[in-house]
Amino acid sequence: MATEIQRFGASEDDEDEMGMDVKEEDDDDDDDEEKNNEATIMGGVEGGLASSGNNTRFQQHQQYQEQPTPLSGARRCRPVEEKERTKIRERQRRAVTAKILAGLRRHGNYNLRVRADINDVIAALAREAGWVVLPDGTTFPSTSQGTRPAGGASATALTSTSSHVPVQQTPPASSRGICSGYKSSMDYPSCDMKGAYVHTSSPYDGSSSSQSQTAAMVGTGAAAENHPLIGGSMDAVDDKQVIDIPQKLQERDFAGTPCVPVYVMLPLGVINMKCELIDQDGLLKQLRVLKSINVDGVVVDCWWGIVEAHAPQEYNWSGYKRLFQIVRELKLKLQVVLSFHECGGNVGDDVCIPLPHWVVEIGRRNPDIFFTDREGRRNPECLSWGIDKERVLRGRTAVEVYFDYMRSFRVEFDEFFDDGIISMIEVGLGPCGELRYPSNPVKHGWRYPGVGEFQCHDQYLLKSLRKVAEARGHSFWARGPDNAGSYNSRPHETGFFCDGGDYDGYYGRFFLNWYSQVLLDHGARVLSLAKLAFESTRIAAKLSGIHWWYKTASHAAELTAGFYNSCNRDGYAAIMAMLKKHGAALNFVCAEWGTLDHHVDFSETVADPDGLAWQVLNSAWDVCTPIASENALPCHDRESYNMISERAKPMNDPDGRHFCAFTYLRLGPLLMERHNFMEFERFVKRMHGNLCQILSVLGKQFLISIHRSKGIRDKHSLSLAAEDLCILFPFLTEGLWEPCSLYKMRIHPCT
Repeated sequence: MATEIQRFGASEDDEDEMGMDVKEEDDDDDDDEEKNNEATIMGGVEGGLASSGNNTRFQQHQQYQEQPTPLSGARRCRPVEEKERTKIRERQRRAVTAKILAGLRRHGNYNLRVRADINDVIAALAREAGWVVLPDGTTFPSTSQGTRPAGGASATALTSTSSHVPVQQTPPASSRGICSGYKSSMDYPSCDMKGAYVHTSSPYDGSSSSQSQTAAMVGTGAAAENHPLIGGSMDAVDDKQVIDIPQKLQERDFAGTPCVPVYVMLPLGVINMKCELIDQDGLLKQLRVLKSINVDGVVVDCWWGIVEAHAPQEYNWSGYKRLFQIVRELKLKLQVVLSFHECGGNVGDDVCIPLPHWVVEIGRRNPDIFFTDREGRRNPECLSWGIDKERVLRGRTAVEVYFDYMRSFRVEFDEFFDDGIISMIEVGLGPCGELRYPSNPVKHGWRYPGVGEFQCHDQYLLKSLRKVAEARGHSFWARGPDNAGSYNSRPHETGFFCDGGDYDGYYGRFFLNWYSQVLLDHGARVLSLAKLAFESTRIAAKLSGIHWWYKTASHAAELTAGFYNSCNRDGYAAIMAMLKKHGAALNFVCAEWGTLDHHVDFSETVADPDGLAWQVLNSAWDVCTPIASENALPCHDRESYNMISERAKPMNDPDGRHFCAFTYLRLGPLLMERHNFMEFERFVKRMHGNLCQILSVLGKQFLISIHRSKGIRDKHSLSLAAEDLCILFPFLTEGLWEPCSLYKMRIHPCT
């Protein structure tokens, strides 16, 4: 047996990867066959002898069992050698499947679990083609794909846990397969899929000694056209004909749609604690590559803990100044995040950047400057909003400290504002830079999907609560809820968040109104000063998508974060009105955008990322607040990019609304891998809506008319001028124009 396994390239690692719990399909088939025969025999006995007594029926049954039948008799007398061959064939199948999975993971970026089976592979290929695969295996085209494929009106069911035999589908008329001497046992639909290695010989045909382990590569799309082994209509690889599969399931065409600028977030540690630029040459190469695919710009965090690290109002911008110069030389745009929070301890944080040392020293003497939970645990991730108006930071309030920092940045980089290099300033308003309470800190033991805890127990916020309670005439309400559970509680486990709980009582409504109003007041104070510091430059605030427990009546996780969005109240309308008042854009981040099928099971948490996104986006658009977005989890596959594109440019929106920008997190070696980068380049083109082609046509027509009026006939100078059209009209890439304006030539005047 060991020899047979070695012949087929199987290893112990392969077996471990596939798992030893895979059923032996031949044995299962034989067992099912035996059961069917016995059921047939019993049916015949019971049907034919229904009028006989019990003893007669038992004797007849015994006679039938004693008669050797061609099927059941052979099954009972099957020799040991045949069982051994069955085990060998099963190990061969595992070895082949293990190599298929390894190839898909390594070369195709498929997120397949360790003990994946053939149904997981089919599901991954179906999702890659743009199909929807439900947890129970039901498969059907997405709404943007059109009608269901020919061959069945109902969706094909693929049950990944109950069977390892793929369900055969009727191939579309235009589909072509792999010619390797016989027809494959599985027909592949015509769709746009990643390169995948597909086993082309059945492990059950012939004896184990004559089995051949062959694979054929299937590839379509842009990657296949440029691949040395894939291209044209038919090629030969290892004496096997590889026939391309034309794309039939068309994706949405974004040509001519509004341009959504795409920015790339730079690594968190691009500037070290000494405010020095790290790996300047490597960063320059990566930025040039991004420029080559028409990425609009980059996003960088300007950390308060680096710039004002050692003493109040002593700012060091040296590393950022060098970085900004490189970005300007490459003619890229800049979005700057003024980060007034600590870095480290959250999802995606790979560096540790604390608050300024002098602030930490004040916090040791006066820990109430930090957010505090009911148990008295302090969170030094950011400053409590209770000190926004308290002069506890060496004679300054927290808001004054933020304003001095913003004013220093504006003066230091005045030339970049004048040149239009800095297109937007995002102002940090809380933990992770987001406008919310730090209600779910991992450092205090929170784990998804806990409801979190209210963060209002420092002396400054309690003083504010006491003042409001006394003004209401109920001084005994000057406390936080004592029945709201702990960080990892579920809503139904608490007396405050459960259905009919205290959250909807008189005290609960009073407390939640005050708690959410503190959040709004903090955002209004800081954004009003940011608007004063940056004048005509667009400012933005980040809002996180707290989607778990969204379908419960209390919306518990949102309440602890400061969003008073229970089932009978819109908690986001007030936030959007505040942003609108101060001329700020919204940067909305929902962690599972593009990753709905990969990371979490939403049924347990009664979550609804789509419903939350619908509410937040419409609340912003109702007051004409511009919306930007970014991905919170890694994104490299086409399915995730397609979902983001659909979010950024809603297909059937009657008002043609769309995002004003999108930030990709983040620049790194994984993004620069060939296949990942090709998918990202395709995503950028779709977000731009083929704007470059439109500009090229219109620009050349515009310049031809000018050159003819001046008698210029030099085609070379004409092409150069067309390439510089974006420089002549910078507003085209900033979302300050309407799509119809280009087509009707109603171009806004340059300023």
